[in-house]
Amino acid sequence: MSLADDNLPILYQDEALVAVNKPAGLLVHRSNIDRHETRFAIQLVRNQIGRHVYPLHRLDKPTAGVLLFALSPDIARRMMEQFINHTVHKRYLAVVRGYSEEAAVIDYPLKEELDKMSDGKAEQNKPAQAAVTEYHRLATVELPYAVGRYDTARYSLLRLTPRTGRKHQLRRHMKHIFHPIVGDTSHGDGKQNDFFRQQFNCHRLLLAATELEIVHPITSQQLLIQAPLDASYQQIINHFGWGSGR
Repeated sequence: MSLADDNLPILYQDEALVAVNKPAGLLVHRSNIDRHETRFAIQLVRNQIGRHVYPLHRLDKPTAGVLLFALSPDIARRMMEQFINHTVHKRYLAVVRGYSEEAAVIDYPLKEELDKMSDGKAEQNKPAQAAVTEYHRLATVELPYAVGRYDTARYSLLRLTPRTGRKHQLRRHMKHIFHPIVGDTSHGDGKQNDFFRQQFNCHRLLLAATELEIVHPITSQQLLIQAPLDASYQQIINHFGWGSGR
């Protein structure tokens, strides 16, 4: 879907929960960081289903994928216990610079990133907080283009599984191990980003929340919600011969 659409793709809905596939570039809720924005996922979903919705987690504006809402304050409270207790499992797909290890765990504490506009009253000197990300390499590609100091350009497709939920955790962790996510304008590689814009007309962050697994707050059954990649992301996957990307 595009940002011009008012209806977001619904991935799951019942009387307790609704999950949508948030497009890249859409804010979850109103923010001082983007005061000019007038469209938010909360507003769109509320108008679409005709009910109040209660966001249970966040996705960065440039990140696409599964976004889950509760449909009542009581369900929101029950679900937040799962998030606090780290029993919710999130999985992402990311295209990163270079050939990563086949699998690894990044255990690297992160200091909270504060924004001058929205976090002005927050404590400025908080110690770094524990942050853990597990990743598995799904595919690689080498392209005959000189980007930066190498004669060829190498990329990996990774499945990222955060074990904690720090702000910009995945983007910062991948930068930390020198495999920044393509399209990341805050923590990425500007030369790689420019290359993708010019060569593939790709102007977005190649990070998508593809799976969210929870215990249903009413039935107590495991619930796996999956989001397909959008067209612009899938185009990159296809171009690199990576199949479905799963």
